[in-house]
Amino acid sequence: MRKYEMVVILDPSVDERTVTGTFEKLVQVIPTEGGTIDNVDVWGKRKFAYEIDKKTEGIYIVLNFTAKASTAQELDRQLGLNESVMRTKVMRLDDKATASPVDDK
Repeated sequence: MRKYEMVVILDPSVDERTVTGTFEKLVQVIPTEGGTIDNVDVWGKRKFAYEIDKKTEGIYIVLNFTAKASTAQELDRQLGLNESVMRTKVMRLDDKATASPVDDK
């Protein structure tokens, strides 16, 4: 099992109050396949640098999860089929990488 981070951009017409519940239904493939959802962080509506599908903003969600590679691929595929999902990006996190402290001077 590996750790992944996924950024999902939802259509801005989705009601922000129901985003978390709706998104949790979309990612049920992770626990079904034996993985775990570590963190779901809803950033809310953000403006784009350029238009995507004739829209200027979207609802950003960052998902951290642990799963097999096949589960991550299936999740990305299923989210791509959903009409309210505008973009997805899955990144495999390096287990050895650690954040270095920032030295403010």
